Amino acid sequence: MTILILGSGGREHAFAWKIAQSPLSNSLFVAPGNSGTAQIAKNVDIKLDDFNAIKNLVISKGIQMVVVGPEDPLVQGIHDFFLKDEQLKHVAVIGPQKAAAQLEGSKEFAKQFLFRHNIPTAAYQSFNKNNVEEGYKFLETLKPPYVLKADGLAAGKGVLILNDLNEAKAELKSMLVDAKFGSASSKVVIEEFLDGIELSCFVLTDGLHYKILPTAKDYKRIGEGDTGLNTGGMGAVSPVPFATDTFLSKIEEQIVKPTIEGLQKDNLPYKGFIFIGLIKVGDEPKVIEYNVRMGDPETEVVLPRLKTDIIKVFKAIANQTLHKIDIEIDERSATTVMLVSGGYPEAYEKGKEITGLENISGSIPFHAGAVLKEGKIVTSGGRVMAITSYGNTYQEAIKKSYQNIERLHFDKMNYRKDIGFDL
Repeated sequence: MTILILGSGGREHAFAWKIAQSPLSNSLFVAPGNSGTAQIAKNVDIKLDDFNAIKNLVISKGIQMVVVGPEDPLVQGIHDFFLKDEQLKHVAVIGPQKAAAQLEGSKEFAKQFLFRHNIPTAAYQSFNKNNVEEGYKFLETLKPPYVLKADGLAAGKGVLILNDLNEAKAELKSMLVDAKFGSASSKVVIEEFLDGIELSCFVLTDGLHYKILPTAKDYKRIGEGDTGLNTGGMGAVSPVPFATDTFLSKIEEQIVKPTIEGLQKDNLPYKGFIFIGLIKVGDEPKVIEYNVRMGDPETEVVLPRLKTDIIKVFKAIANQTLHKIDIEIDERSATTVMLVSGGYPEAYEKGKEITGLENISGSIPFHAGAVLKEGKIVTSGGRVMAITSYGNTYQEAIKKSYQNIERLHFDKMNYRKDIGFDL
Protein backbone atom coordinates (compact mmCIF):
# COMPACT_ATOMS: atom_id res chain seq x y z
CA MET A 1 0.00 0.00 0.00
CA THR A 2 0.95 3.61 -0.53
CA ILE A 3 0.26 5.52 2.68
CA LEU A 4 0.32 9.16 3.77
CA ILE A 5 0.72 10.26 7.40
CA LEU A 6 -0.32 13.82 8.23
CA GLY A 7 1.67 15.61 10.94
CA SER A 8 5.19 16.49 12.06
CA GLY A 9 5.63 15.39 15.68
CA GLY A 10 6.89 12.47 17.72
CA ARG A 11 3.51 10.78 17.31
CA GLU A 12 3.85 10.86 13.52
CA HIS A 13 7.43 9.54 13.64
CA ALA A 14 6.17 6.67 15.81
CA PHE A 15 3.40 5.94 13.27
CA ALA A 16 5.91 6.03 10.41
CA TRP A 17 8.28 3.73 12.35
CA LYS A 18 5.44 1.23 12.94
CA ILE A 19 4.01 1.39 9.41
CA ALA A 20 7.46 1.00 7.84
CA GLN A 21 7.77 -2.40 9.61
CA SER A 22 4.72 -3.76 7.77
CA PRO A 23 5.19 -5.90 4.65
CA LEU A 24 1.96 -4.30 3.38
CA SER A 25 3.65 -0.87 3.18
CA ASN A 26 5.56 -0.31 -0.05
CA SER A 27 5.58 3.50 -0.18
CA LEU A 28 5.26 5.92 2.74
CA PHE A 29 4.83 9.71 2.69
CA VAL A 30 4.67 12.11 5.65
CA ALA A 31 3.39 15.68 5.37
CA PRO A 32 5.18 17.74 6.54
CA GLY A 33 7.20 15.25 8.64
CA ASN A 34 10.47 15.85 10.51
CA SER A 35 14.09 14.66 10.60
CA GLY A 36 13.01 11.28 11.98
CA THR A 37 10.37 10.54 9.36
CA ALA A 38 12.85 11.66 6.65
CA GLN A 39 14.95 8.57 7.47
CA ILE A 40 12.14 6.06 6.77
CA ALA A 41 9.66 7.89 4.51
CA LYS A 42 9.41 10.72 1.99
CA ASN A 43 8.62 14.05 3.62
CA VAL A 44 6.38 16.43 1.65
CA ASP A 45 6.22 20.10 2.63
CA ILE A 46 2.46 20.65 2.81
CA LYS A 47 0.46 22.61 5.38
CA LEU A 48 -2.11 20.47 7.20
CA ASP A 49 -4.97 22.89 6.50
CA ASP A 50 -4.27 22.93 2.74
CA PHE A 51 -6.71 20.18 1.81
CA ASN A 52 -6.36 20.83 -1.93
CA ALA A 53 -2.58 20.35 -1.78
CA ILE A 54 -3.17 17.12 0.16
CA LYS A 55 -5.66 16.03 -2.53
CA ASN A 56 -3.12 16.70 -5.30
CA LEU A 57 -0.47 14.69 -3.47
CA VAL A 58 -2.86 11.76 -2.88
CA ILE A 59 -3.85 11.64 -6.56
CA SER A 60 -0.34 12.15 -7.98
CA LYS A 61 1.25 9.47 -5.75
CA GLY A 62 -1.65 6.97 -5.87
CA ILE A 63 -2.05 7.10 -2.08
CA GLN A 64 -4.57 4.54 -0.79
CA MET A 65 -4.66 5.40 2.93
CA VAL A 66 -4.29 8.61 4.97
CA VAL A 67 -3.45 8.40 8.68
CA VAL A 68 -4.28 11.71 10.38
CA GLY A 69 -1.95 12.42 13.31
CA PRO A 70 -3.06 15.73 14.89
CA GLU A 71 -6.52 16.99 15.79
CA ASP A 72 -6.72 20.18 13.71
CA PRO A 73 -7.36 18.60 10.27
CA LEU A 74 -9.95 16.25 11.82
CA VAL A 75 -11.82 19.09 13.53
CA GLN A 76 -11.68 21.02 10.22
CA GLY A 77 -13.26 18.04 8.43
CA ILE A 78 -10.55 16.40 6.34
CA HIS A 79 -12.34 13.02 6.45
CA ASP A 80 -15.55 14.65 5.12
CA PHE A 81 -13.49 16.43 2.41
CA PHE A 82 -12.28 13.02 1.16
CA LEU A 83 -15.74 11.43 1.29
CA LYS A 84 -17.33 14.25 -0.73
CA ASP A 85 -14.68 14.19 -3.49
CA GLU A 86 -15.22 11.73 -6.36
CA GLN A 87 -11.45 11.30 -6.82
CA LEU A 88 -10.77 10.74 -3.10
CA LYS A 89 -13.76 8.89 -1.66
CA HIS A 90 -12.14 5.45 -2.21
CA VAL A 91 -9.12 6.47 -0.06
CA ALA A 92 -9.20 5.12 3.51
CA VAL A 93 -8.93 7.89 6.10
CA ILE A 94 -7.97 6.94 9.67
CA GLY A 95 -9.65 9.56 11.83
CA PRO A 96 -13.26 10.55 12.61
CA GLN A 97 -15.51 12.76 10.50
CA LYS A 98 -16.00 16.40 11.50
CA ALA A 99 -19.16 15.90 13.58
CA ALA A 100 -17.47 13.28 15.78
CA ALA A 101 -14.22 15.28 15.97
CA GLN A 102 -16.18 17.83 18.02
CA LEU A 103 -15.52 15.52 20.96
CA GLU A 104 -12.11 17.21 21.00
CA GLY A 105 -12.99 20.37 19.09
CA SER A 106 -15.46 21.54 21.77
CA LYS A 107 -15.18 20.84 25.50
CA GLU A 108 -18.88 21.72 25.90
CA PHE A 109 -19.89 19.26 23.15
CA ALA A 110 -17.85 16.54 24.90
CA LYS A 111 -19.43 17.25 28.31
CA GLN A 112 -22.93 17.16 26.80
CA PHE A 113 -22.09 13.82 25.15
CA LEU A 114 -20.80 12.40 28.47
CA PHE A 115 -23.89 13.48 30.40
CA ARG A 116 -26.30 12.34 27.65
CA HIS A 117 -24.84 8.82 27.73
CA ASN A 118 -24.40 8.61 31.53
CA ILE A 119 -20.62 8.31 31.34
CA PRO A 120 -18.94 9.26 34.66
CA THR A 121 -17.33 12.73 34.57
CA ALA A 122 -17.06 15.92 36.63
CA ALA A 123 -20.00 18.29 37.08
CA TYR A 124 -19.70 21.42 34.91
CA GLN A 125 -21.28 24.55 33.45
CA SER A 126 -20.21 26.58 30.43
CA PHE A 127 -20.09 30.37 30.01
CA ASN A 128 -19.41 33.06 27.40
CA LYS A 129 -18.56 36.77 27.63
CA ASN A 130 -22.26 37.66 28.00
CA ASN A 131 -22.67 35.75 31.26
CA VAL A 132 -19.29 36.20 32.98
CA GLU A 133 -21.04 37.29 36.21
CA GLU A 134 -22.90 33.94 36.31
CA GLY A 135 -19.52 32.25 35.86
CA TYR A 136 -18.23 34.08 38.95
CA LYS A 137 -21.26 32.89 40.92
CA PHE A 138 -20.76 29.29 39.77
CA LEU A 139 -17.11 29.44 40.86
CA GLU A 140 -18.29 30.55 44.32
CA THR A 141 -20.34 27.32 44.64
CA LEU A 142 -17.27 25.13 44.04
CA LYS A 143 -14.44 24.11 46.35
CA PRO A 144 -10.89 24.88 45.22
CA PRO A 145 -9.00 24.08 43.10
CA TYR A 146 -11.00 25.57 40.21
CA VAL A 147 -10.80 24.04 36.72
CA LEU A 148 -11.24 26.35 33.69
CA LYS A 149 -11.17 24.89 30.18
CA ALA A 150 -11.19 26.83 26.92
CA ASP A 151 -13.96 25.26 24.84
CA GLY A 152 -11.98 25.10 21.58
CA LEU A 153 -8.55 23.81 20.53
CA ALA A 154 -5.73 25.61 22.35
CA ALA A 155 -2.79 23.28 21.59
CA GLY A 156 -2.98 21.60 24.98
CA LYS A 157 -2.61 24.90 26.84
CA GLY A 158 -6.27 25.84 27.36
CA VAL A 159 -6.81 24.21 30.77
CA LEU A 160 -6.15 26.17 33.98
CA ILE A 161 -6.24 24.70 37.50
CA LEU A 162 -6.24 27.44 40.15
CA ASN A 163 -6.39 27.39 43.94
CA ASP A 164 -7.46 30.99 44.55
CA LEU A 165 -11.07 32.06 43.89
CA ASN A 166 -10.16 35.65 42.92
CA GLU A 167 -7.46 34.41 40.57
CA ALA A 168 -9.97 31.99 39.01
CA LYS A 169 -12.42 34.87 38.45
CA ALA A 170 -9.65 37.01 36.92
CA GLU A 171 -8.59 34.18 34.59
CA LEU A 172 -12.22 33.55 33.56
CA LYS A 173 -12.49 37.21 32.56
CA SER A 174 -9.12 37.01 30.77
CA MET A 175 -10.26 33.98 28.77
CA LEU A 176 -13.76 35.21 27.89
CA VAL A 177 -13.42 38.99 27.65
CA ASP A 178 -9.74 39.45 26.77
CA ALA A 179 -9.59 36.32 24.52
CA LYS A 180 -6.54 34.88 26.31
CA PHE A 181 -6.67 31.80 24.04
CA GLY A 182 -8.20 33.60 21.04
CA SER A 183 -11.44 32.17 19.68
CA ALA A 184 -10.74 28.90 21.57
CA SER A 185 -11.83 30.63 24.80
CA SER A 186 -14.90 32.46 23.47
CA LYS A 187 -16.66 29.84 25.58
CA VAL A 188 -15.23 28.40 28.81
CA VAL A 189 -16.22 25.23 30.66
CA ILE A 190 -15.88 25.39 34.45
CA GLU A 191 -15.64 21.97 36.08
CA GLU A 192 -15.55 20.56 39.58
CA PHE A 193 -12.03 19.40 40.44
CA LEU A 194 -11.55 15.64 40.59
CA ASP A 195 -8.86 14.46 42.98
CA GLY A 196 -7.04 11.32 41.90
CA ILE A 197 -4.36 9.95 39.60
CA GLU A 198 -4.62 10.34 35.83
CA LEU A 199 -4.15 7.83 33.04
CA SER A 200 -5.03 7.51 29.36
CA CYS A 201 -7.05 4.81 27.66
CA PHE A 202 -6.72 4.33 23.89
CA VAL A 203 -9.48 2.78 21.83
CA LEU A 204 -9.60 1.84 18.16
CA THR A 205 -13.01 1.86 16.52
CA ASP A 206 -14.38 1.25 13.03
CA GLY A 207 -17.67 2.89 14.05
CA LEU A 208 -19.30 -0.43 14.97
CA HIS A 209 -16.67 -2.41 16.87
CA TYR A 210 -13.78 -1.47 19.13
CA LYS A 211 -10.45 -2.72 20.42
CA ILE A 212 -8.74 -1.36 23.53
CA LEU A 213 -5.01 -0.61 23.27
CA PRO A 214 -2.63 -0.53 26.27
CA THR A 215 -3.09 2.17 28.90
CA ALA A 216 -0.47 4.87 29.37
CA LYS A 217 0.23 7.69 31.78
CA ASP A 218 1.81 10.91 30.63
CA TYR A 219 3.39 13.76 32.57
CA LYS A 220 2.14 17.19 31.57
CA ARG A 221 3.95 19.62 33.87
CA ILE A 222 7.36 21.02 32.96
CA GLY A 223 8.84 20.60 36.45
CA GLU A 224 9.80 17.64 38.60
CA GLY A 225 7.12 16.44 40.99
CA ASP A 226 4.45 17.65 38.54
CA THR A 227 5.13 21.33 39.17
CA GLY A 228 5.25 24.36 36.90
CA LEU A 229 3.46 25.08 33.65
CA ASN A 230 1.47 22.62 31.55
CA THR A 231 3.18 21.29 28.42
CA GLY A 232 2.22 19.01 25.54
CA GLY A 233 3.72 16.15 27.60
CA MET A 234 7.14 15.48 29.12
CA GLY A 235 7.15 11.68 29.16
CA ALA A 236 4.96 8.59 29.39
CA VAL A 237 4.80 5.07 30.81
CA SER A 238 2.85 2.03 29.53
CA PRO A 239 1.21 -0.02 30.94
CA VAL A 240 -0.03 1.88 33.99
CA PRO A 241 0.89 -0.24 37.06
CA PHE A 242 -2.14 0.79 39.14
CA ALA A 243 -4.62 -0.12 36.36
CA THR A 244 -5.64 -3.56 37.68
CA ASP A 245 -7.81 -5.99 35.71
CA THR A 246 -10.80 -4.99 37.88
CA PHE A 247 -10.21 -1.29 37.18
CA LEU A 248 -9.71 -1.93 33.45
CA SER A 249 -13.02 -3.81 33.26
CA LYS A 250 -14.72 -0.81 34.93
CA ILE A 251 -13.22 1.44 32.24
CA GLU A 252 -14.55 -0.84 29.51
CA GLU A 253 -18.05 -1.28 30.96
CA GLN A 254 -18.67 2.25 32.29
CA ILE A 255 -16.77 4.32 29.71
CA VAL A 256 -15.61 2.57 26.52
CA LYS A 257 -18.83 0.66 25.69
CA PRO A 258 -21.19 3.62 26.32
CA THR A 259 -18.83 5.87 24.30
CA ILE A 260 -18.97 3.59 21.23
CA GLU A 261 -22.73 3.10 21.64
CA GLY A 262 -23.17 6.86 22.11
CA LEU A 263 -21.34 7.59 18.84
CA GLN A 264 -23.75 5.27 17.03
CA LYS A 265 -26.88 6.65 18.77
CA ASP A 266 -25.84 10.23 18.00
CA ASN A 267 -24.91 9.33 14.40
CA LEU A 268 -21.30 10.48 14.80
CA PRO A 269 -19.28 8.56 12.15
CA TYR A 270 -15.99 7.43 13.64
CA LYS A 271 -13.11 5.42 12.16
CA GLY A 272 -9.91 5.85 14.11
CA PHE A 273 -8.44 6.36 17.57
CA ILE A 274 -10.29 7.61 20.63
CA PHE A 275 -8.03 8.86 23.39
CA ILE A 276 -9.92 8.93 26.69
CA GLY A 277 -8.24 11.01 29.38
CA LEU A 278 -9.24 9.41 32.69
CA ILE A 279 -8.81 10.01 36.39
CA LYS A 280 -8.98 7.30 39.05
CA VAL A 281 -11.00 8.74 41.92
CA GLY A 282 -10.89 6.19 44.74
CA ASP A 283 -11.46 3.01 42.75
CA GLU A 284 -13.68 4.60 40.11
CA PRO A 285 -12.70 5.86 36.63
CA LYS A 286 -14.06 9.22 35.43
CA VAL A 287 -13.55 10.95 32.08
CA ILE A 288 -11.57 14.20 32.04
CA GLU A 289 -11.58 14.62 28.26
CA TYR A 290 -11.76 12.99 24.86
CA ASN A 291 -9.15 13.42 22.14
CA VAL A 292 -9.96 12.20 18.64
CA ARG A 293 -6.45 10.99 17.85
CA MET A 294 -3.52 9.36 19.62
CA GLY A 295 -1.78 11.37 22.34
CA ASP A 296 1.79 12.58 22.17
CA PRO A 297 4.01 11.32 23.87
CA GLU A 298 1.72 8.36 24.74
CA THR A 299 1.90 7.14 21.12
CA GLU A 300 5.64 6.69 21.61
CA VAL A 301 4.99 4.07 24.35
CA VAL A 302 1.73 2.51 23.09
CA LEU A 303 2.68 1.80 19.45
CA PRO A 304 6.01 0.14 20.34
CA ARG A 305 4.00 -2.37 22.42
CA LEU A 306 1.68 -3.23 19.51
CA LYS A 307 2.86 -6.49 17.93
CA THR A 308 0.05 -6.76 15.35
CA ASP A 309 0.71 -5.37 11.86
CA ILE A 310 -0.67 -1.83 12.10
CA ILE A 311 -1.73 -1.66 8.44
CA LYS A 312 -3.86 -4.81 8.91
CA VAL A 313 -5.51 -3.00 11.82
CA PHE A 314 -6.05 0.19 9.78
CA LYS A 315 -7.53 -1.79 6.87
CA ALA A 316 -9.93 -3.48 9.29
CA ILE A 317 -10.98 -0.04 10.58
CA ALA A 318 -11.59 1.18 7.03
CA ASN A 319 -13.61 -1.96 6.14
CA GLN A 320 -15.47 -2.08 9.50
CA THR A 321 -14.08 -5.57 10.22
CA LEU A 322 -12.14 -4.65 13.37
CA HIS A 323 -13.85 -7.43 15.34
CA LYS A 324 -12.10 -9.99 13.12
CA ILE A 325 -8.60 -8.82 14.10
CA ASP A 326 -6.65 -9.99 17.14
CA ILE A 327 -4.56 -7.26 18.74
CA GLU A 328 -1.34 -8.70 20.17
CA ILE A 329 0.51 -6.64 22.79
CA ASP A 330 4.14 -6.86 23.95
CA GLU A 331 4.14 -7.77 27.65
CA ARG A 332 7.13 -5.54 28.36
CA SER A 333 6.84 -2.02 29.71
CA ALA A 334 7.70 0.93 27.51
CA THR A 335 8.68 4.38 28.73
CA THR A 336 9.57 7.60 26.99
CA VAL A 337 11.24 10.82 28.14
CA MET A 338 10.76 14.04 26.18
CA LEU A 339 13.76 16.29 25.54
CA VAL A 340 12.64 19.91 25.25
CA SER A 341 14.13 23.25 24.26
CA GLY A 342 15.34 25.51 27.08
CA GLY A 343 12.54 27.93 28.03
CA TYR A 344 9.73 25.67 26.80
CA PRO A 345 6.70 25.85 27.28
CA GLU A 346 7.37 29.61 27.13
CA ALA A 347 9.74 31.32 24.66
CA TYR A 348 12.62 29.18 23.34
CA GLU A 349 15.23 29.28 20.58
CA LYS A 350 15.27 27.01 17.52
CA GLY A 351 18.04 25.78 15.23
CA LYS A 352 20.21 24.11 17.90
CA GLU A 353 22.23 21.19 16.50
CA ILE A 354 21.43 17.79 18.07
CA THR A 355 24.46 15.54 18.50
CA GLY A 356 25.05 12.02 19.82
CA LEU A 357 22.17 10.22 18.09
CA GLU A 358 24.60 7.67 16.65
CA ASN A 359 25.59 6.70 20.23
CA ILE A 360 22.08 5.62 21.28
CA SER A 361 21.85 1.91 22.06
CA GLY A 362 18.78 -0.02 23.20
CA SER A 363 16.36 2.93 22.94
CA ILE A 364 14.32 4.40 20.08
CA PRO A 365 14.69 8.14 19.50
CA PHE A 366 11.40 9.49 18.11
CA HIS A 367 12.02 12.89 16.56
CA ALA A 368 9.41 15.58 17.30
CA GLY A 369 10.48 19.24 16.97
CA ALA A 370 13.57 18.42 14.88
CA VAL A 371 14.37 18.92 11.19
CA LEU A 372 17.19 18.31 8.74
CA LYS A 373 19.04 21.50 7.83
CA GLU A 374 22.19 21.54 5.71
CA GLY A 375 22.90 17.92 6.59
CA LYS A 376 22.49 18.45 10.33
CA ILE A 377 19.59 17.59 12.64
CA VAL A 378 18.52 20.77 14.45
CA THR A 379 15.75 21.73 16.86
CA SER A 380 12.59 23.22 15.34
CA GLY A 381 10.10 23.10 18.23
CA GLY A 382 9.58 23.08 21.98
CA ARG A 383 9.37 19.32 22.38
CA VAL A 384 12.36 18.05 20.43
CA MET A 385 12.74 14.31 20.86
CA ALA A 386 11.20 11.38 22.78
CA ILE A 387 13.57 8.66 23.95
CA THR A 388 11.63 5.38 24.22
CA SER A 389 12.85 2.15 25.84
CA TYR A 390 11.51 -1.29 26.69
CA GLY A 391 12.03 -3.07 30.01
CA ASN A 392 10.64 -5.97 32.02
CA THR A 393 9.52 -3.28 34.48
CA TYR A 394 8.88 0.41 33.87
CA GLN A 395 11.82 1.17 36.22
CA GLU A 396 14.17 -0.84 33.99
CA ALA A 397 12.82 0.87 30.86
CA ILE A 398 13.08 4.37 32.30
CA LYS A 399 16.66 3.75 33.44
CA LYS A 400 17.59 2.80 29.87
CA SER A 401 16.00 5.99 28.49
CA TYR A 402 17.93 8.16 30.97
CA GLN A 403 21.22 6.36 30.18
CA ASN A 404 20.76 7.13 26.48
CA ILE A 405 19.74 10.73 27.12
CA GLU A 406 23.19 11.29 28.61
CA ARG A 407 24.64 10.47 25.17
CA LEU A 408 22.63 13.24 23.50
CA HIS A 409 23.20 16.97 23.46
CA PHE A 410 21.79 20.23 22.16
CA ASP A 411 22.19 23.70 23.61
CA LYS A 412 19.86 24.35 26.60
CA MET A 413 18.42 20.79 26.41
CA ASN A 414 15.95 20.19 29.24
CA TYR A 415 14.00 17.14 30.45
CA ARG A 416 12.27 15.80 33.54
CA LYS A 417 14.36 13.43 35.61
CA ASP A 418 11.42 11.89 37.50
CA ILE A 419 9.17 10.25 34.89
CA GLY A 420 7.33 7.39 36.63
CA PHE A 421 8.10 8.88 40.08
CA ASP A 422 4.48 8.64 41.29
CA LEU A 423 3.87 5.00 40.38
